[in-house]
Amino acid sequence: MPTLLVVEYERVVREALARALTDLGHVVLAVGTALEALQEITTARPALVILDLGLPDLDGATVLQMMRSVSNVPVIVATARGDEASIVKLFDAGADDYIVKPFSAEHFAARVRAVLRRAGQPAAQDTGEVLVVGELRLDPAQRTAMLGDQPLVLTRLEFDLLAYLAERAGRVVPRPELIESVWKQPYLGDSQTIDVHVSWLRRKLGETAANPRYLHTVRGVGIRLEAPECER
Repeated sequence: MPTLLVVEYERVVREALARALTDLGHVVLAVGTALEALQEITTARPALVILDLGLPDLDGATVLQMMRSVSNVPVIVATARGDEASIVKLFDAGADDYIVKPFSAEHFAARVRAVLRRAGQPAAQDTGEVLVVGELRLDPAQRTAMLGDQPLVLTRLEFDLLAYLAERAGRVVPRPELIESVWKQPYLGDSQTIDVHVSWLRRKLGETAANPRYLHTVRGVGIRLEAPECER
């Protein structure tokens, strides 16, 4: 089983999370400060980090950015704030997923399983075929993306989402299917995460929700990726 790193300041919570993960069969490292977390990431190389934002030595968002400078390890952020602005800030800093406190052991375990699956199994199928939609070209094998002659710098999840939509170009992909196939977790009715990532992709594709070129939201249904008429 993979080694997981729990970064949580409150000892009681830290021990409870470590115990829950140990019961699931994982090897668990548990620390209470940002400095310890950064040391463990570079030495133990965990497969997943569960990061509490309320650390005593550094702001959690700053820690996340520092982690991203030395490692691509998946990070689940545990936060007490579930508003959209806070979640967007976490994803911008490099989080792979988030969980809002307080949460149940079952919900926590499901999130961990989903992120571990996602880290080991990208959404796009590696068939050796380059996905082409208008001027957009995605290579699942190399995990590279181009828009015209410009490379797109995408996060792991952004690439997985865009590739999944590109494989199904021209049809509306329902939100539950995206959550279950790209995020590898059950759809519980909350699609805020999809909206955040679509918003980032639009920014990188040079479009907006008001003037979409590639990504089209079908209200109440899902997302459709298609080439602009001028590129067909």
